[in-house]
Amino acid sequence: MAEDTRLIHTGETGKPLVKTVAPPIQKGSTVLLPNAAALYDDDHFQTYGRQGLAAHDALKAGLCELEGAVGVALYPSGVSALSGAMLAVLKAGDEVLVVDTIYKPTRRFCDQVLKRFGVSTRYYDPSQSPQDLVASAGPATRLIVMESPGSLSFEMQDMAAIARLAKARGILTLADNTWGAGLIYKPLAHGIDISVQALTKYVGGHSDVFMGSAAASDPAIAKALDDGVLHLGWAVAPEDAYQMLRGLRTLSVRMARHGENGLKIARWLRTRPEVVEVLHPALPGASGHDLWARDYTGTCGLFGFVLQPTPPEKVEAFLDALEIFGLGFSWGGFESLAISCDDQLRSRSHRRTYAGPLMRLHIGLEDPADLIADLERGFAAL
Repeated sequence: MAEDTRLIHTGETGKPLVKTVAPPIQKGSTVLLPNAAALYDDDHFQTYGRQGLAAHDALKAGLCELEGAVGVALYPSGVSALSGAMLAVLKAGDEVLVVDTIYKPTRRFCDQVLKRFGVSTRYYDPSQSPQDLVASAGPATRLIVMESPGSLSFEMQDMAAIARLAKARGILTLADNTWGAGLIYKPLAHGIDISVQALTKYVGGHSDVFMGSAAASDPAIAKALDDGVLHLGWAVAPEDAYQMLRGLRTLSVRMARHGENGLKIARWLRTRPEVVEVLHPALPGASGHDLWARDYTGTCGLFGFVLQPTPPEKVEAFLDALEIFGLGFSWGGFESLAISCDDQLRSRSHRRTYAGPLMRLHIGLEDPADLIADLERGFAAL
């Protein structure tokens, strides 16, 4: 053979790869098949690298174990997991009921994309009882989308009761379970049909990779999720799948530290005269604590608190004085973050009145004493 040919094909080998602790990162769009009969045997052979290779398969297997699922679909971000899962089970003419405290990009997808394709959205108050919510569903209602605790404001819902009542009427349920990360809350075990999470947050754990997942315990729903990924052309990079799998290995250890640190800070905030209320369902006496105690096996580092009536410039002074807490929206990494929330609440249909500005913290893996000292700096500036 000519040198050009030899250089292109050098290194090819039929030898099996050596076994390592983690799967290999396979980079390739083309998958070479064993024989001509396999070219169109889609039931037994994978024909395209976009559908996932070794690291993807290992991550899916790990997430199935975590979620108690028969199938998991991977998406390039958390919001694409939410939108992709919804597209997989909805069609023109359907209605979806969405909790009013849903993650803001999910609301944007419903209002700006689903609407264009003939799917209507109705937002419901998270305080509505499961019985009243499901009774309000009409003949076109196909899906109920939940998030508990609610985004920013941390309202708890009885998602198990909603799922049970919805199933009796043939309505599917989906939970954005990023707060629970599939670890401290398991939607599928509570009867919910689809468990979605932004793996970007706690599974990744290092604020350096994007990904989302949707898990199902019903094989038909799991196939619909897989088909949706295939038909829409989504793919995740093998390096990203490898990083997510690495994060999954240490999720339980990191989550325990996030939860422990978060509760220490939340209890301390309860003692501060500047704070009216701490919105943390794992705190005894907090709103939704009974539901949390019934359904959750732990907590994470994300919660909110309400300040005494304070003008916006003083809220900004509080945030700008922080040195350890970063000012950032995405959370779930090793670092602590703080934001103000009032600007994001304006799009809600069922607005709750707070005594003062609503704040959100993500408590990372730093020493809690240092975080408390940093918050004291903020309160002094306020």
